[in-house]
Amino acid sequence: MDKKHLALFISSLNKGGSERVLVNLAEYFYAQGYRVTIVTQYRSENEYPVSEGIRRVLSDIEGDEIRKSRAVNFCGRFMKLRGIWKREKPDLILSFIGKNNIMAILTSRFLHIPVVVSVRGEPEQEYYSLGLRLAARYVFRLAEGIVLQTKSCLTFFPEAVNKKAIILKNSLNPAFIKESYEGEREKQIVAVGRLDANKNHEMIIRAFAEISDRYPDYKLIIYGEGPLRQKLTEYADDLGLSEQVELPGAISNVAEAIYKASAFILSSYSEGMPNTLLEAMALGIPVISTDCPPGGPRELIVHGENGLLVPPGDWEKLAENLQKLLDNIDYAKKMGRNASKVKEEFNPEIINRAWKNYLEKIIQG
Repeated sequence: MDKKHLALFISSLNKGGSERVLVNLAEYFYAQGYRVTIVTQYRSENEYPVSEGIRRVLSDIEGDEIRKSRAVNFCGRFMKLRGIWKREKPDLILSFIGKNNIMAILTSRFLHIPVVVSVRGEPEQEYYSLGLRLAARYVFRLAEGIVLQTKSCLTFFPEAVNKKAIILKNSLNPAFIKESYEGEREKQIVAVGRLDANKNHEMIIRAFAEISDRYPDYKLIIYGEGPLRQKLTEYADDLGLSEQVELPGAISNVAEAIYKASAFILSSYSEGMPNTLLEAMALGIPVISTDCPPGGPRELIVHGENGLLVPPGDWEKLAENLQKLLDNIDYAKKMGRNASKVKEEFNPEIINRAWKNYLEKIIQG
């Protein structure tokens, strides 16, 4: 019996939350005996590694394929991706994020390959222009399935799309499944994520500056790489925090680095189901998150029980809640213990099996 062939489509495997979910799924299906092909537009320098048995195909045009006309280049990319589907003949295409989802549906039309698209964040931002929004709301009707992150994402789409939609969660990275640390926590406040405008790490630095005099032994460490790294460094310096704020860049051993931290903060303006928040909670770290659309943090956190929620951009409320955690160690420990219970709900075996059952149902028609 031939192995089922799954193709996963995304822009690159550059280290980020959506890319990590896709790679985790690729590895899971490969281990389950599937043929797995990852199709990306390009390779980037800082990518997640994949097993040798997982094929990698690039879909972007290059060299003498590139023309001066943007329209001609778009047609070239379109036809090259369609050619990949014709050649690879996967049993199912699983696409991630924004324009990729629309391209996956349109380039595979009439090839008799079912397509499942996955919206990874706030639909209003993922489909930010009028043209993209119209395309998502109408082209998605041609997909066999739509995977969403939260229930509130359903409000973006018409009923015809929602009929095909399912909410599938992200599985926990096994590196973050361990017993909570019960000793004296290190005097560190941590954040993890790409250093860009949406993640709004400036909010954390500003909140920390408000209370830093009260906690001179504490450090704020923001792990991640991105276009705003220099700007954030300068901002911390301007606030007199050059000795207390560190931006060490992206690291591979995140679980080990943050395991004993006193608090974890997510400050985004929008998030689907944020992996970094989920992972910090699984480790038993007391967490604070913005209550941002489309509602991922709110689905993870019951305010005051297993974490704290603050309005996006409200650095004053963030400072107030951070001080509450640092001043009351017993309260923080209780919060962390409750947070660690997410390990049960987001166990990789349970979540991956849900993805497998869903995709296999679509393959079988």
